[in-house]
Amino acid sequence: MTLETVRQFFRDNAPDITVIVTEASSATVSLAAEAHGVAPDQIAKTICLRIGEDVVLVVTAGTKRLDNRKFKDRFGVKPRMLDAEAVIEATSHPVGGVCPFGLPSPLKVYCDLSLKAFDEVVPAAGATNAAVRIAPERMLSLVGGEWADLCQ
Repeated sequence: MTLETVRQFFRDNAPDITVIVTEASSATVSLAAEAHGVAPDQIAKTICLRIGEDVVLVVTAGTKRLDNRKFKDRFGVKPRMLDAEAVIEATSHPVGGVCPFGLPSPLKVYCDLSLKAFDEVVPAAGATNAAVRIAPERMLSLVGGEWADLCQ
């Protein structure tokens, strides 16, 4: 169960962080912002992309969009989003619950600079109604991520 793998990740790595499960869906940025009482940009959405043969995760502020030019300048290729089935295969998380925590195998994680505008962000937690509240720097550290300027 993907929600349980995220809970286990936090038990093992950050026991002070609690996975929040809501009655309401948080599968989209607007639904998540409403469910958690934050601005849409404070939702840390995770996008699953392919760079050549590698799958990577990009975590960005909720309303930001990937900038194809910045992405290509950084990685040498255009971003290719994975379909829902490939996302589940790579992360074990359903679309709407994708996060950089509790992955079946390590993936490179890039956190967009847009997240630095907030003291706390709200990424999903492995289910379409689960999330955590976390400082962007702490999230970056916990997942071994890297800051990147990838969004408009």
